[in-house]
Amino acid sequence: MKNLASSVFNQHTYAKGLQWSKLIVITGGSQVVIQLASLICGILIIRLLSTQEYALYTLANTMLGTMIMLADNGISSGVMAEAGKVWLNKEKSGIVLATGLRLRNKFAIYTLIITLPILGSLLIKNNATWIGMILITLSIIPAFFAALSDNLLEIAPKLHQDINSLQKNQIEVSILRLILNTVLILIFPFTFIALIANGIPRIYGNYKLKKISSKFIDSNNSIDYAIEREVMKAVKRTLPIVIYHCLSGQISIWLISLFGTTSNIAQYGALGRLSVIFSIFSTLFSTLVVPRFSRMEITTKVLLKRFSLIQLSTTILSLIILFCIWLLSNQMLWILGNKYKSLNTELILMSINGCLGFMTGISSQLIISRGWFMKPYYLMGLNFFSSIIFITVFHNASLISILYFNIILSLLTYLLNTMFGFFQISKFNSLSLINS
Repeated sequence: MKNLASSVFNQHTYAKGLQWSKLIVITGGSQVVIQLASLICGILIIRLLSTQEYALYTLANTMLGTMIMLADNGISSGVMAEAGKVWLNKEKSGIVLATGLRLRNKFAIYTLIITLPILGSLLIKNNATWIGMILITLSIIPAFFAALSDNLLEIAPKLHQDINSLQKNQIEVSILRLILNTVLILIFPFTFIALIANGIPRIYGNYKLKKISSKFIDSNNSIDYAIEREVMKAVKRTLPIVIYHCLSGQISIWLISLFGTTSNIAQYGALGRLSVIFSIFSTLFSTLVVPRFSRMEITTKVLLKRFSLIQLSTTILSLIILFCIWLLSNQMLWILGNKYKSLNTELILMSINGCLGFMTGISSQLIISRGWFMKPYYLMGLNFFSSIIFITVFHNASLISILYFNIILSLLTYLLNTMFGFFQISKFNSLSLINS
């Protein structure tokens, strides 16, 4: 009997290991193709655009990331949490998605009103012409709406682990982006052309995502105001976190644009392209690990074990990536061209910050996917006062000093996120003991 139980257990473990291996190979292999296409596309843009144009491109892309974060404002996390409760019910899943899309449209309009004037002023400050500023501002809008939609449309396939369809769609979008950038920028080497070439494939990808998502949800326009209230609770609790991440995550580029030079902006953007490897592993974790963590049964021991294992995995993985980048730094800088070949120290610092950003992102996704929301007021205050101190001390901010500053903030954010996760798990354990 004991041998039979052991045999069944071993077979189950083997089957589970085989399933995970297949998922990792499929997702990891697809992400290598996707990020390789993205890297080639980025290198083409770096080499074909002038330093001035690439600086403007970096500013626009940074603002795009901020706009997406502000407009989403925890909506996708709230929808993920609500969809995780009803993921096997197509009708209810469709209502959750429709509710999330409605909220997204509202927040998107408010975000555009706030952020586009800021983007315009930063572009003018960094020597963009008025015509160039208007074209860049207009070209960013389609990519903005497309990015918001794909965050929500991917939720149902992720919960059902339809990895093949998602990866195929992302590969098609990446290849189309590469083709458009290669053709258009060779002829028209301007920032707004690069932004349009990036936006069109994303719109096409959303069209395909709707078809993929329709396998798991009933497409309708029904809105559940009870679900909307729950998502809005998540939005309200997440708002301070989002504002903090908008400030801390993009603070380097804001400081450079205000106190540095146009050349510094271009250097920062170019080095950021080489950290594309973090996107491979970030997507791997967010696609395979976070949805599974979100739908896990509430068992303290299992949650603690999984959360700890994920933190350890991201730390070890980050150290391996950092070592490889240090070993191949000269070769990586050669790819960027002669304008950036002497930035070895800056590359390592950027990579350290990329590692911390990757670890923080996964930790934050795990926490929010369980409906846990941290009050980040102390960290926001620390970020604010640190920024004031930096601005006071470094009147002419160098790229290296800004990167050191960003590393400190990223480390603090990661530590607080992780400690909060452990605290929530231990709090649940205490409540369980009291109830029992």
